[in-house]
This record gives sequence, structure tokens and C-alpha cells, in this order.
Amino acid sequence: MLRKSLDGLYLLAGILAALCLIAILVLIVIQMLARWTGEVFPGAPDYAGYAMAAASFLAFANALNKGSHIRVSILLNALGERGRYILEIWCFAIGTAVAWYMAWFIYRMIGFALKFNDVSQGQDATPLWIPQSPMLIGAVILAIALTDNLITLLITGKHRILRDVTDTQAE
Repeated sequence: MLRKSLDGLYLLAGILAALCLIAILVLIVIQMLARWTGEVFPGAPDYAGYAMAAASFLAFANALNKGSHIRVSILLNALGERGRYILEIWCFAIGTAVAWYMAWFIYRMIGFALKFNDVSQGQDATPLWIPQSPMLIGAVILAIALTDNLITLLITGKHRILRDVTDTQAE
């Protein structure tokens, strides 16, 4: 049940990322239509940027498990089973620590934005905690995915990242 929940969480984050990309498209089209009709859509570029940041962070965990992140597999493929296992543990441990630190840092950043009522510099004057919140959600989901892969690797000896065709060519 935990495995299904985690996989569902990663998929949901990927779907939300795709919806953010659709929102970017809609914002750009609305802005184009506004220009053609002589109207102004203040803040559209800012909102598109917020959606891009949200899409990026929300897509991280799903992309990780689908094997879409860049992995330098030349060294991994050159090592034996034991060396590969140790190096993958080291990589996942470092990645997990960095991801949790990034999530903590974004959490603190949102706290400061709330404390000081920080707003964007653009015409929209959006409170910054609003576009920063999806970043936090995506960072936490990435940290969970890396932790999941690390624990799975330690218990089963294999991570859950799908291997790309280029990863297997050297074997």
C-alpha cells in the first residue's frame, strides 16, 4: 500500500507539472490575444514564470523515477556489482541530503516571505509565498523519492529508477 501511495504521489506531481505547462501555454495565448486587441494583461510573464518554476519542481520526482534525469552511467557501468552498489548508495545518500536541505531552505524562504509580507517586483505584486509553495511541494516530493530510492537500494540492492537505453549499452 505504501508503494502504491508513493508511486501515486510521484504520478500526481508529474500530472500537476504537466498542468503547469498547459497554464503557461494558456497565459502566453491570452497575452498574445490581449496585445492583438490593444489590451494589457499585467503580470502575465510573471505568472508564466511562476508556472515554469512550479512545473520544474513538481516534475523532479516523476522524472527521477522514469530515468529522465541525467546520470553519468559510464563509471557505474565500468564498475563491478559491489562497486556500483557502493557508488549508488553514496550518490543517493548525497542526493537525498541535498534534496532535504533544499526543501528546508525553501521552507525557510517561504517563512521569510510571509513574515515580511514580501511581494513580487512586477505589476502583479503577488505575495511571494504563493509561487514559492509549489516549489516547496516539489522539493519535498523529490526528497521523498530520493529517500525512497535510497531505502529501496539498501534493502533490495536495486533502486527504482528505470534505466534508459543508453545506460544499458555498455553492459
